[in-house]
Amino acid sequence: MSNEEIVEVLELTVKLMELHNADAFKTRAFGSAAFNLDRFKDAELASLSADELTKIQGVSKNMAGKLVQLIATGHLAELDELLAQTPVGVLEMFKIKGIGPKKIGTIWRDLGIETLEALQAACESGQIAKLKGFGEGTQQKILDSMAFLRSQVGKLRMDKGEALATIILEELQPYFTQIAITGEVARKCEIVETIQLIVGTESPVAAARSIAKVGWLVQNPKESSPFIWRGKIQDRSQATDLPPQGEEIEVKKTLEVNVEILFVQPERFENERFISDSANAHLFAKTPSGHTLLSLANTAQSFVSAEEIYQSAGLSYIVPEMREGLGEFDWKTTHANEDLIEWKNLRGILHNHSTYSDGKHSLEQMARFCQELGFEYLGIADHSQTASYAQGLNEERVEQQHAEIDRLNQVFAQEFSTPFKILKGIESDILGDGSLDYPESILKSFDFIVASVHSNLNMSLEKATSRLLRAIENPYTTILGHPTGRLLLARSGYPIDHKTIIDACAKNGVVIEINASPWRLDLDWRWIRYCLEKGVMLSINPDAHEKNGYYDMHYGVAVGRKGGLTKDMTFNALSLAELEHYLAKRKNR
Repeated sequence: MSNEEIVEVLELTVKLMELHNADAFKTRAFGSAAFNLDRFKDAELASLSADELTKIQGVSKNMAGKLVQLIATGHLAELDELLAQTPVGVLEMFKIKGIGPKKIGTIWRDLGIETLEALQAACESGQIAKLKGFGEGTQQKILDSMAFLRSQVGKLRMDKGEALATIILEELQPYFTQIAITGEVARKCEIVETIQLIVGTESPVAAARSIAKVGWLVQNPKESSPFIWRGKIQDRSQATDLPPQGEEIEVKKTLEVNVEILFVQPERFENERFISDSANAHLFAKTPSGHTLLSLANTAQSFVSAEEIYQSAGLSYIVPEMREGLGEFDWKTTHANEDLIEWKNLRGILHNHSTYSDGKHSLEQMARFCQELGFEYLGIADHSQTASYAQGLNEERVEQQHAEIDRLNQVFAQEFSTPFKILKGIESDILGDGSLDYPESILKSFDFIVASVHSNLNMSLEKATSRLLRAIENPYTTILGHPTGRLLLARSGYPIDHKTIIDACAKNGVVIEINASPWRLDLDWRWIRYCLEKGVMLSINPDAHEKNGYYDMHYGVAVGRKGGLTKDMTFNALSLAELEHYLAKRKNR
């Protein structure tokens, strides 16, 4: 088991202990262990003996024995017992924002509610508001959160959708010579509602029989037709060839997603693939002849590529990720597809965390891996002091980190034959009044600052916008981090006036982040075009908390391209020399 998985088990145990009003001393013991192990970065817990585990703060001899049991068996006796005592519907309530274990326990015990449906009814009848410590506000938050959760059922984030589509593709490739991933995955949509593939075959019946050989693909006969296979994924929670799912909710989402496989005649493969790879609004775009792209693709003519379809229509070729019907043809009047950002254009990685705050790897480990990947600079941006939950850096630790950066940069200058440098950054919390998290004497010591909101997320549009505006107007803010604070399929984010925020960034020379974590992808790609119009650069930042987190920039590149982001407007496509010149000029303005 990984350290993260062990901590997750302990944290769930603590939640269930609080739910069941377990012994307070025992609950604190598990909570203390979870807290300290979450911050332990020195080794893999699974490799430590019981004696070694007891040397970690918060881990008693008794707790070390439980950890050894967990690592050896994958089970914790206390958790198994608590799960057996807890109805499934009550466990599902943990997904609801705004209520914790104590309040869930009150709902369960005082009202006898054991399902989400019963909770919904109790909210609508006003019963929840009458409970001590709840009120109308909490009741409405529960209703809002449940409505959001219902709207996300059967949907996957981009990373899960892409991984699952690839697994299905690889499983079916031995049976078909013509097969491709299409639809939302091909268009690099941040949310995937249906995994779609297309198969070229002379016999749809034989094709369906081939798919039936894949036992974990379960057909829905009522929704299928002779030419479209529709179904879902069978529960394979013990299988090893599905992408990691994490919490139970992630497994459920994967199993609920729809799978659709279209059977077409081999000679019609590219026609139908083009249709599947394009949103309806794009397909109904008019060609110079007055016809639509859809009508052209549906003609008897068989095309050999999407490029040939556009050429026949008298239109410029549009890459699949941009085929949304949101001004892509206007974009092409002033740009070429070659202008779009690609992974190979990125020269450095900004907004990353190390063990100084809540990262998994040390500053040196993060830097060396960044250099191994061929990048010229690493922008370290650990959490600032207000983020105590993430071991945010106080002023003394900022100075310690800067000293280590200076030392490492001297080592790298001697060791590496090509330019590489660690840049001194911080992810400064934007406080409630919009100010940054340090006095000016500390702020001016950084090479760059990513300003982000992490607390008090329940804001009106006016409050959120004014809070961000003050941070943008701070002369030390370099990059506005994840502007809405959203977590895809988990939290909608606070509302902001995007145009006002982007206009302010243009006025103050502030870069906007495309947070490339597949959980965020924030700034939303739909606002990229407006950023370009206003001359606002965007930085594709992985928000990496470990070395492999750098690869999340692939998702950032995908949504960047979807929004029309060009190489010349991508902040971390600047070379080290260009970036240092930019930052120096900004400091001296």
